[in-house]
Amino acid sequence: MIQILASKADLGFDWVDLSAPTNEEIRQVAEQYALHEASIKDCMQPDHLPKYELFDNYTFVIFRVLAANHPHEADTIQELTNKISIFFTSDYLITVHRAENDLIDLVKGKRIDSGRCDSTLHLLNSLIRESILTFEQPGIKLSESLDYYEERVFLRQRKSPILRGLYFVKRKIDVIRKLMLLSYEIIDNIDLTGHSDVYTRDLRDLYIRTQTLFDNLSENTAQLLSIYFSIASQRTNEIMRVLTIFSVFFMPLTFIAGIYGMNFKFMPELDWHYGYPAVMIIMGGIATGIYFWFKRKGWL
Repeated sequence: MIQILASKADLGFDWVDLSAPTNEEIRQVAEQYALHEASIKDCMQPDHLPKYELFDNYTFVIFRVLAANHPHEADTIQELTNKISIFFTSDYLITVHRAENDLIDLVKGKRIDSGRCDSTLHLLNSLIRESILTFEQPGIKLSESLDYYEERVFLRQRKSPILRGLYFVKRKIDVIRKLMLLSYEIIDNIDLTGHSDVYTRDLRDLYIRTQTLFDNLSENTAQLLSIYFSIASQRTNEIMRVLTIFSVFFMPLTFIAGIYGMNFKFMPELDWHYGYPAVMIIMGGIATGIYFWFKRKGWL
């Protein structure tokens, strides 16, 4: 569907929005504004990563927006985000997106309907800013999820299977962090020296804040996973230590029982009246001796 959200007659530039366009619609707009075939191809790829590219007569930008209702266990770029392609010059701005997105209506209401937009660069700045803001609140929720899993790692790990949930938190953080890193060129080109203003500087500050948030979340997740495996290894070692102690206690007792369990006819102790209680006393003495030896070494 093609919508004209702003016209050159009113604002000095055109804003054309294509929502889930057909091939005919995208070709129609491409011919009207002389868009290059390579950028059209990139625009139609659903999983394309963020990019900033200069053509002879326009600039092409791809940015990704966090999907509002992504699945809980989404862990890929295509599942977590939606793509917005932007073609712009000083005379026009074209937005292309396949999924319905409130971001377009939000920017239109803030900038076009209110009359607070005087150029396509200003409009582009607003679109990128609102796109980055879609990651901010989910980033805070991911931080809260990380706190939840951290509590269970240290306090209730034995009762709560947390590794699967922690894996999906890590994947979401890593995907968004990757998108932020790839979006740096877009922000850097919008806030160029000589073209910088209060809006572009605000966009850069927002980008740095969001990137820093996800960098910290990524580091915290990696550390938490490392701690989780260390604790799991420590508990395994503790179990092995207890089993080893039990085996040390029973090894000499089993040895004695094995000797006197042999069925040889001529074993002098077999006819001894006090043989059984003597062997039990010896076993008890050995077990007691091992116990005090372990206590002295600090192994118990």
